[in-house]
Amino acid sequence: MTNRSQVAESTGHLVPAGVSPRWNRVVLKLSGEAFASESSDDTIDAHTVERVAREIAEASSDLGVEVSVMIGGGNIWRGQTGAGEGMDRATSDTMGMLGTVINALALQDALERVGQPTRVMSAIAMSEVCEPYIRRRAVRHLEKGRVVVFASGMGRPFFTTDTPAALRAAEIEAEIVMKGTHSGVDGVYSADPRTHPEATRYEQVSFMEVVSRDLRVMDLTAITFCKDNNLPILVFDVMTSGNIRSALLGEKIGTLIT
Repeated sequence: MTNRSQVAESTGHLVPAGVSPRWNRVVLKLSGEAFASESSDDTIDAHTVERVAREIAEASSDLGVEVSVMIGGGNIWRGQTGAGEGMDRATSDTMGMLGTVINALALQDALERVGQPTRVMSAIAMSEVCEPYIRRRAVRHLEKGRVVVFASGMGRPFFTTDTPAALRAAEIEAEIVMKGTHSGVDGVYSADPRTHPEATRYEQVSFMEVVSRDLRVMDLTAITFCKDNNLPILVFDVMTSGNIRSALLGEKIGTLIT
């Protein structure tokens, strides 16, 4: 893995003196619903995507962090929804994976409009619109200062995008999975704070506690995978402006799972 000074030199970006991110290579997990508009029926809200893109670009250019993104597709289609209405689950999940490609292209467009070189890499081959996922190529993109957006999840049905986020993080030797929430829940709580106002937020919690207390912050398969591979997870509110930078700088936001 290249260090921050090498990345800054190769991309022409200089990291400000005294600024040191806590992690140098990360996978940011974004839900597709985070891109949806709350004020209209639009599945992709341009202003939200632009804000997130600017924060990701600043993390890359200002902090020298190698950022990759695993994007969901729930704002367009959820596989479980179709299966619940009688569709074949594999077909419905494949539709959802195609939805993640739409979101990935939207994020790529927003990133490149603010001057951040970006590559979309899909687990399902579609060479006309994006690159196939190849681990060594993804790592090289990151080393060159490009943001890598992972699309199509794992490329297989029956998995949420949480699990491939963890898998890609291990493959590219990321230091953490940053799980960005969008529903007003800014970390891991003892209970759902939307229905239990008395619930308390953990600043740090172990993988074993997450499993034993059934704290549903990510897919259980992803939690187990991260535990087995010593890959920490930071759960934080990605909808609050500035939180991506704050999280990377190690400020006490969200919940760290170790």
